[in-house]
Order: sequence, then structure tokens, then C-alpha cells
Amino acid sequence: MDLDLRVVFVLSPVILALSWAGFNIAQAAIGQFQSFWEKES
Repeated sequence: MDLDLRVVFVLSPVILALSWAGFNIAQAAIGQFQSFWEKES
């Protein structure tokens, strides 16, 4: 079964953008979580 390369070209920027946004959100969330636990200790 051949994968149509147009699908890859269309979806790759969307997947890249979503993964970049998820990475940035996760980094901020981890920073806030660590800050919260430092205040509690």
C-alpha cells in the first residue's frame, strides 16, 4: 500500500506545530509545578 506523499506534506507542518506547542506548554506546566512544590516545602 503506497502512502500518498501529499498527505505527508500537508500534515507534517500541522504535526510539527502541535508538537512544538505541546512541548512549550509542558515546559511551562513543569516549571509551575516545581515552583508550587518549592513554595509548599
